[in-house]
Amino acid sequence: MFPLLKPSIPFYVQEPGPDVAALLSSEHADRSHILALIRLGDYSQDAFLATDTRGSIVYMNRSAERLFGYRKGAAIGLSVEALLPDGREINQRLRQPGSRNTLPWRGQGLDRQRQPLMLSGAATHIPAPTGHSHLYVMRPRRACLPDTDRQAELASLVYRSTSEGMLVLDPKGFILDVNPAFVKLRGRPESEVIGRHVRCLNSPCHDREFYRTMWRTVMETGSWQGEHWGQHANGELYPEWLSINTSYGTDGEVHRRVMIFSNIAEIKQAEAIIWKQANFDRLTDLPNRQMFHDRLEQSIRKSRRTGGRTGLLFLDLDRFKEINDTLGHAMGDELLKEAARRLSGCVRQSDTVARLGGDEFTVLLDDIREPRDVERLTRNILRRLAEPFRLGVETVFISTSIGITFYPDDAPDAESLLNNADQAMYAAKAEGRNRSCYFTLSMQEQAQTRMRLVNDLHLALDQSQFTLDFQPIVDLSSGRIVKAETLLRWHHPVRGLVSPNEFIPLAEETGIIRSIGDWVFCEATRQVAEWRRQYGLDIQVSVNISPAQLRHEGLDHAFWRSHLDTLGLSPRQVIVEITEGLLIDSGDERIQRQLDAFREAGMQVALDDFGTGYSSLSYLRKFNIDFLKIDQSFVANLSADGPDLALCEAVILLAHKLGLRVVAEGIESREQYELLAAAGCDYGQGYLFARPLAPVDFEPLLANGTDLRPGPG
Repeated sequence: MFPLLKPSIPFYVQEPGPDVAALLSSEHADRSHILALIRLGDYSQDAFLATDTRGSIVYMNRSAERLFGYRKGAAIGLSVEALLPDGREINQRLRQPGSRNTLPWRGQGLDRQRQPLMLSGAATHIPAPTGHSHLYVMRPRRACLPDTDRQAELASLVYRSTSEGMLVLDPKGFILDVNPAFVKLRGRPESEVIGRHVRCLNSPCHDREFYRTMWRTVMETGSWQGEHWGQHANGELYPEWLSINTSYGTDGEVHRRVMIFSNIAEIKQAEAIIWKQANFDRLTDLPNRQMFHDRLEQSIRKSRRTGGRTGLLFLDLDRFKEINDTLGHAMGDELLKEAARRLSGCVRQSDTVARLGGDEFTVLLDDIREPRDVERLTRNILRRLAEPFRLGVETVFISTSIGITFYPDDAPDAESLLNNADQAMYAAKAEGRNRSCYFTLSMQEQAQTRMRLVNDLHLALDQSQFTLDFQPIVDLSSGRIVKAETLLRWHHPVRGLVSPNEFIPLAEETGIIRSIGDWVFCEATRQVAEWRRQYGLDIQVSVNISPAQLRHEGLDHAFWRSHLDTLGLSPRQVIVEITEGLLIDSGDERIQRQLDAFREAGMQVALDDFGTGYSSLSYLRKFNIDFLKIDQSFVANLSADGPDLALCEAVILLAHKLGLRVVAEGIESREQYELLAAAGCDYGQGYLFARPLAPVDFEPLLANGTDLRPGPG
């Protein structure tokens, strides 16, 4: 029978108990009972305090916390007199080992209020690392009702009903008793383990050195706790938390050892799930951004130690968005999973393939010896990802752009290395996609310049750094100005005039293009209204619309129409110019919806750069286009016997058959003018007539009604 459960032991579980000091001095009691009492103190309604020889509190149970108003552990280290004033008198009465007293006392709580107690104290020595302790047990005076048998029964109930496996060893390590939870946990009946040495419970997952170290700690300190692999009788292994504590006799020798086993398999499983979710991508099962950064840091630290080299590849799938938009996100996910499998099959086992998010992947190359190894790898990746992807009944093709950088050659730390790889990847895209590009210092300089330019761009509108130039569009039959194209100019306070080819893409990427577009429209129409007032001319103004404005619902048609009403202008005086490349996205309902809104508002639409993009003739029928603008690349080499003239004549004939009018761009010579006029082109634009002009320089052309046709050569 488990000796700690004899009827005379001082356990107080859930209901008030008797005079504890009397129980401690019982002929059946020993010092191990005190330790057991403290271990199970949190189940008792009696308040427990334990002190060291200096009178400092080293333990208090939950009932003591409630009784004195202290939160968990807040009283540890305080003098016992903070809770039991005049505690010296108590210690004098209980000075001798084995002495007992039950006396009325007054305790003092955190709120400094006194309350009557019945206090049982035992000066029985409890060996501990800091010296021997005194144990005090108390309760409100009205709750003191002795019931020794009841407490023993409840203590036995706790031992038998707890879900944690428990067993008791003698000083030599032989098993004296086990509780039902242990039998259930290990699948071994009591008769199979009681009387045997604790070595019979050793796990095959731990070697002899593990157990030697564990028991050496128990011998030296009296306790040990940690993770341990338990083994069920059927051979199944499971993780458990094992605690070992020692009970000492009055002579200081080991009396009993108590082992407590807790199955932590569910906890470990939950931890594993949480860890995986935090470190791996759910879609592809590749390491995610967090784990990638951790492995990149580890690889850099290793390279610093060994003097080796770390390589980093940054990959982006080209035109992946088109797959998502046309086939749906489910098919896009399948493509990403297959791309992840192909990437993983290209690298060494020591390398890391990670998904940062979206269609961005990285490959971390550890311990690179030869740069040509990286070149072979990137060629293999490009080839594998260019192979067809079968997504259900569909077969799709994609390509990949790869940026390559090295530590320590290109960057001193992980963050800089990742930025470099990203810049090199964008350079690969700019060079035509489906290729790799190595990082260079010039890329870093370009990135820094770009960042500064973006910052300045946010301030440009508020600081009135933008202006508009106007280039006349001439009726080729009369030479009169009938239209004008609006051209945006940025006068940077430090860099001077910044090319639109440089800042417009940045404005589109950052979303600033929306505000800039509204400003251009308002300023251009305001200027046309002013010219109408001054010169009585109802010329049309062309305003270029960025694809980003249409794709992201960046246009407020109601505002534009209201602005025209305020100026007294007809919507017919506004031509919206879009590029031919924008029609590729015409399947996007947002774009088609916004183009229709221009027509409904009464504005006209011009298709710029016709013949340079990928649009088909079906787009001309699908959309209500009013003007075609022949790109200047066809006009530049125009000659009477050249192929470009035939192309221009075909475009003009086609447009007229469809009811469209034609504007030729880039006219710079009399010959070009005459050939286009003879071909029936409606309007012309170019340096032959005038360069883009500021409003103050444009106005004399309007005032004089100048015929801009060239004279006889």
